[in-house]
Amino acid sequence: MWTRDSLQELIHGRLAGYKFIVVANREPYVHRFVEDRIVHSKPASGMATALDPIMLASGGVWVGHGSGDADHAVVDEHDCIAVPPEDPKYKLRRVWLTKEDEQGFYLGFSNECLWPMSHITFTRPRFDAKDWETYRRVNELFANAVLDEAGDDPTLVFIQDYHFCLLPRLLKNSGRKNLVVAQFWHIPWPNPEVFRVCPWKEEILDGLLGNDLLGFHLRYDCRNFLEAVDRFAESRIDYERSDVVRGGATTKVSAFPISIDFEETNRLATSPQVEQAMETWKRQLQLGDRILGAGIERLDYTKGIVERLRGLDSFLSTHLDYVGKLQFVQIAVPSRSHLADYRRIEDEVDRVTDEINWKWRNGRWKPITLIKEHHDPIRMVALHRLAKFFVVSSLHDGMNLVAKEFVASRTDEQGVLILSRFTGAVRELEDALPINPFGAHEIGDAIAAAVVMSPEEQKRRMTRMREVVARNNVYRWGGKILSTLLQFELPENPANTEVVQDSAR
Repeated sequence: MWTRDSLQELIHGRLAGYKFIVVANREPYVHRFVEDRIVHSKPASGMATALDPIMLASGGVWVGHGSGDADHAVVDEHDCIAVPPEDPKYKLRRVWLTKEDEQGFYLGFSNECLWPMSHITFTRPRFDAKDWETYRRVNELFANAVLDEAGDDPTLVFIQDYHFCLLPRLLKNSGRKNLVVAQFWHIPWPNPEVFRVCPWKEEILDGLLGNDLLGFHLRYDCRNFLEAVDRFAESRIDYERSDVVRGGATTKVSAFPISIDFEETNRLATSPQVEQAMETWKRQLQLGDRILGAGIERLDYTKGIVERLRGLDSFLSTHLDYVGKLQFVQIAVPSRSHLADYRRIEDEVDRVTDEINWKWRNGRWKPITLIKEHHDPIRMVALHRLAKFFVVSSLHDGMNLVAKEFVASRTDEQGVLILSRFTGAVRELEDALPINPFGAHEIGDAIAAAVVMSPEEQKRRMTRMREVVARNNVYRWGGKILSTLLQFELPENPANTEVVQDSAR
């Protein structure tokens, strides 16, 4: 089984002498002013949560957008700071973006074009030429930062997500021969019929084919990508090996299902802090002996929050004996609120919550408690521990780490996971109750099955899911990607050369 120690052994052994650079739009630690103090926090990001343990093991460099209002105040003259702040293990290099950059690059092209195009949720992508130009310019900013950090040393560059489609080609076109470049695409890849509407599809594919290795969550996404390349990019594809040759260079396309640090979540779940937070939740919710259901995610139109609430309404309509005996808590963290589509989904979630609560309210009891704020991991794990059932109803998702976090939190081997068929996680967590989130009755039926499931059946299902998440952890994800990179012809490594010479003596 992959662990932090085995990943460190791989990094410190096979990759000794190489620099390791992660590139992501989001930074792993954010610094903000609170009155007259500077405080740091971790962002609400599954990607950052997954990568931080790998960076702790590697001691590399994270290149990310400095988004906190105190980020400038804590960096050195090279825009760098050692993190985690309380026990530094790696370097964070911050890239600064203007408000115009953020609008065009992040809110515009990344999240009004690429995000809806990649998620089949009936939200039309918006194609804006100015956003595309800003997206190109910001990719160039990050390329310059990576090249500066790499210098002339042999370097592995690991790029994250859809914000940097053009970055791999920019790095390769720099003429540097000391770089091996990999990228992981954290969201689904659209089928060719959807992708064909993008005015810049050829440039996007060319940029991504600058990678030596391109990873997706699922083989399904790999096939969609290869089909897009086949239709829209001049290249030669070896479908059996999942390789693309373009301009004499090869890109390997592979599936690497992402995961979490199971042991860390498992440890946290049994901590006194979580036990205390569970009591706080009980008081806050006035839970008493009611059955608790829960859902946690960003307020995003891909997450199926409205559909989930409609499913709860369907359950109550067919199981009147549970009126007043069941409570559902939905944590919905506001996200991308500057975009109209996100404001609309927030308004709809508010409206549907009010509608259902008005319909079923009985005295002081109401079925839905909607909380629109970010909570720290202790509070989230405590809610996982309390919930009899947990609903993940994404309309389209790459993986969904929230589902895995719920499983890892259940050290008591109880609780029921209700999981959308349109998540990558459903392929691994076969003992969850699968649902089509577009059918409210399916969600209602799954809730009905969950609330009456015996402790023995819960234990049987949860034990198997916990074994899967423990085995397929984030260190396995990182280790598989790095092991695949080691199959490439790496730049000459001075450290390894010295080892060979010493052996020859």
